[in-house]
Amino acid sequence: MFQMKYNLSKYRKMLLGALIGLVVGYVYYALFGCSSGSCVISANPLNSAMFGALMGA
Repeated sequence: MFQMKYNLSKYRKMLLGALIGLVVGYVYYALFGCSSGSCVISANPLNSAMFGALMGA
């Protein structure tokens, strides 16, 4: 139990950054998303959110 708690606290900043990036990526898609489908990242909400999470981490 202690080991799991230590690992979670060790990566807390990275997980928080990824979560914030995930939300920001989705909001970016919702506000500025590409409707034509030609934009690789912002054409799909999943791609946009995952890119945000990757940049936030």
